[in-house]
Amino acid sequence: MTAGRSLCNSQRIFTVFVQVSVQRTYASKQSEKKKARAFVDWRRVSVEGGKGGNGCSAFIREFGRPFGGPGGGDGGSGGNIVIKANKRVKSLAKVKSIYKAENGSPGRNNSCHGKNASHTVIPVPVGTCIKENGNVVIDLERNGDAVVVAHGGLGGKGNQFFLSNEDKAPTLATAGESGEKCVLDLELRTIAHVGLVGFPNAGKSTLLRAISRAQPTVAAYPFTTLKPHVGIIQYEDFEQVAVADIPGLIRGAHLNKGLGHSFLRHIERCRFLLFVVDLSVREPWTQVDDLMYELEIYQSGLSSRPHAAVANKMDLPGTSEKLTLLQEHVDMPVIPISAKEGRDVGMVINHIRELYDRDMAQVANQKGETENQSHKKTVLLEW
Repeated sequence: MTAGRSLCNSQRIFTVFVQVSVQRTYASKQSEKKKARAFVDWRRVSVEGGKGGNGCSAFIREFGRPFGGPGGGDGGSGGNIVIKANKRVKSLAKVKSIYKAENGSPGRNNSCHGKNASHTVIPVPVGTCIKENGNVVIDLERNGDAVVVAHGGLGGKGNQFFLSNEDKAPTLATAGESGEKCVLDLELRTIAHVGLVGFPNAGKSTLLRAISRAQPTVAAYPFTTLKPHVGIIQYEDFEQVAVADIPGLIRGAHLNKGLGHSFLRHIERCRFLLFVVDLSVREPWTQVDDLMYELEIYQSGLSSRPHAAVANKMDLPGTSEKLTLLQEHVDMPVIPISAKEGRDVGMVINHIRELYDRDMAQVANQKGETENQSHKKTVLLEW
């Protein structure tokens, strides 16, 4: 009888354990979906600085000083609205639509000035571009970059401020000023050296997995990637290059078809581009033409950045002939690989390093020329 009860209890415990494990797995999948949906790369924000505190109109009343003169203090200043880049923030999802800074405290009697309000800081990801009326205000490209987008109003003056030889007992006290108010557009643009550009289901995420430790979602259906993923390639000399997996583009992306503009803006910061071409389609070279066209129409000069084509899915039959036609059609280096099997992905890593070294040398030359010009100006001024 006892053995039968223990067996029954063990079966119940096992059943409960299975149910709990299934529920936890389901909850984890739901949380992953929520995290994927939580990525936001554009937000319109209304900001307003705090109002300054009012000045106080009062007179000193002390023992032995029945006419002590004016003693009203000034009001405190209103708080500012500050937008600051934080490397720990990855999305604009937690940025609210309206921000109002704290108001300054009013002045009090006995010459007590009001307290200045604390500032309101809005943390945003590194790479956030701030626009007002379509014009770029500032680009927060480094961690810790900050800008005051709405200043708080100054505090009002108490009546002691207006004491003069002509007026020994002023009663005038001014109100605090209102804070600045504006509407801003925040755009997140991914910061990376290399941008993987291609049509949906071309294998960009698989390639990023193969060349870095990034773990973007990979599936056999298009539009698997709904947000940019950045992976880091570390070379033997400890040099690191950031590679961004840009969500798939479609024809008409420059007209904001699909999620065109929200995807294309992430390419703007990339120093050079890799066009990931799907060799399983009928005419893969048309993908390169369409991608070049979409980039150039969206922003002039974007397609002329250093680039190369990565011919993916070489593991499929009949791709050798398409590769030959692709090499004849496009005027750029073509790297044949199979990202799924990891075949020849080292060629992509080496080519990325070549582009990176070439770009760094060009930046160093431009920096040297700028320093020489500034030195010449300094010499001329001293002369």
